[in-house]
Amino acid sequence: MTTRPVGRAGALVLGALLAASLSLPAEAHGIGVVRPKAETLPLFDDEAGGDANADDPAIWRNPADPARSLVIATAKQGGLRVYDLDAQQVQSVAAPAGPGADDAPGRFNNVDLVHGLRLAGGRSDVAVVSDRGNDRLRIYRIDGSRPGAPLTDVTDPAVRPVFSAGQDEINEQATAYGLATWTDRSTGRTYALVSQRNRARIALVELFATRAGTVDYRQVRTIDLPSSFRLPNGGTWTPCGEPGELPQVEGMVVDPADGTLYAGQEDVGIWRIRAGLSGTPQLMDKVREFGVPGTYDEETEECTPGADPGYGGTHLTADVEGLTLVTERDGDGYLLASSQGDNTFVAYDRERADDNEYEGAFRISAASDTLDGSEVCDGAAALNAPLGPKYPHGLLVVQDGQETPGTSGREATGFKFVALDDVLDTLD
Repeated sequence: MTTRPVGRAGALVLGALLAASLSLPAEAHGIGVVRPKAETLPLFDDEAGGDANADDPAIWRNPADPARSLVIATAKQGGLRVYDLDAQQVQSVAAPAGPGADDAPGRFNNVDLVHGLRLAGGRSDVAVVSDRGNDRLRIYRIDGSRPGAPLTDVTDPAVRPVFSAGQDEINEQATAYGLATWTDRSTGRTYALVSQRNRARIALVELFATRAGTVDYRQVRTIDLPSSFRLPNGGTWTPCGEPGELPQVEGMVVDPADGTLYAGQEDVGIWRIRAGLSGTPQLMDKVREFGVPGTYDEETEECTPGADPGYGGTHLTADVEGLTLVTERDGDGYLLASSQGDNTFVAYDRERADDNEYEGAFRISAASDTLDGSEVCDGAAALNAPLGPKYPHGLLVVQDGQETPGTSGREATGFKFVALDDVLDTLD
């Protein structure tokens, strides 16, 4: 989950009016409620828990047996966790140390999938992971015929940092952060879109196979999103944060139908960009806190908000986090965004890429005394395809940033599994 100070603009408390509003039942605001069907065991970000912190999931559909599909999820310094559709762990993959990293483990942030990547011996599905600790991408081949160990590391040993010139820069941790994959249908080339931590930069990185059967990558180009904004009153606003840090992007997803990249700049809103990083980015929706001034306190490492000038949006409460797509049979569907500040998920229409109309919102609430909902959600992944008898109409997996494992004194995270048809019924 997000590790920067709570007081940064993306986590500002909206004020008495919004606080009172959020205390009302979700239904009072037209916000739907869905319940999870299952959850993973909690992950603990401490020595006893293996320094594992749930962050971002991806759903892999097993074409030979959809009921044996998998959820591949990042656990920060804990590496990767692979779960079956019962939310039971089937594999744990350690985050390896990077070159020159003094044996420190990697820190896996986001994960996405590539289907049918050409490797030595044929095409394979792979999981691509951003290693924030070492500023690299790591690539894992997925083999559903190996039920106990479906992931195999096929990262080329010679891969270079995505953003950093050397280890000194890596140590500053302005490194690979958010990630989304994209295969350009016009060329067949496969890419990862990678954001940079504490910066407003996104890189387009091409993935390619080597003769040795591994996967390497090269940076193609970068784009910098705005970090300050002209307001209607003629003033300029910059999201409050620690000195030297810019408003970063984490949640990203590419619509394969038209090659549109949706990028969540956490304290700002959701941008719509061509996945090739050409053209001018368009801010399709803003967070409610957009334009709210803040003063950073070095002692508390938090921001104190000023008066709200009223220039923000009406649907998203910072941080904007996990973005995922739901594709319906007619090719349309939804863009879902985690509105972390108010524990909701916001849905936008995908029928027109130049006009992503707001379609509704929902919360994932507790299903029972032992199966809680999802709060301060980081990552999310949806798949609208039959996944056997448990999820015949698809699956939504979301991170839970405040897991309640019943263990005193230990902060915990995890992942919730939600039937996708329950979500769609709520939005219809």
